[in-house]
Amino acid sequence: MDWDAIVRYIPLYKDAAVLTVKLGVLGIVFSVIVGLVCAVIQYQKIPVLSQIISIYIEISRNTPLLVQLFFFYYALPKVGFKIDPQTCGVFGLTFLGGSYMSESFRSGFEAIEKVQIESSLSLGMKPLQIIRYIIVPQAVCISFPSLLANVIFLLKETSVFSTVSLMDLMFTAKDLIGTESKTIECLSLLVVFYALILVPVCILGSLLERRLRRAGYGS
Repeated sequence: MDWDAIVRYIPLYKDAAVLTVKLGVLGIVFSVIVGLVCAVIQYQKIPVLSQIISIYIEISRNTPLLVQLFFFYYALPKVGFKIDPQTCGVFGLTFLGGSYMSESFRSGFEAIEKVQIESSLSLGMKPLQIIRYIIVPQAVCISFPSLLANVIFLLKETSVFSTVSLMDLMFTAKDLIGTESKTIECLSLLVVFYALILVPVCILGSLLERRLRRAGYGS
């Protein structure tokens, strides 16, 4: 193990990790928004829109992120929609993550007892108020383990960003292996930096899940 090489490479991996986290967080935030909107549309069974959402979910969940990124980055410019690599990464992660988040939210919606909705209607609450104050808060708590698993999954999926020339962790590792021939050192740093990103997310998510369970949700 060449420790001097590792010390030299750490700043490069640090910059790559910052980019990976930034794009990952943006993709996850947009995925949650898209997923929640799609879940509400499907839960309300809005004509036409719910069918479109179902098609989107099937396409998104049954195609790899790598293929989706290739399509957005290389195919869309052919029809006049050119996007930069970072936007492509965020858009691709949102496209994939939105479908997974939607299914997680939908399972939470369906777990809520109908009597709560009927009681809310009898109290004069409007459908949007029921969704905002009754359904969504409980659904988030119930589906939190699934949402956390999706977050971890999407953070790991950022490893394919290198295919669209993004200087993320995977791109940095492959570039250094090709130029410096320090395979063990580069891969070891790659594992360490991904662990530094994902382990805190797992720990914080587990702690939050336990607090929700103690509060009576998600059990």
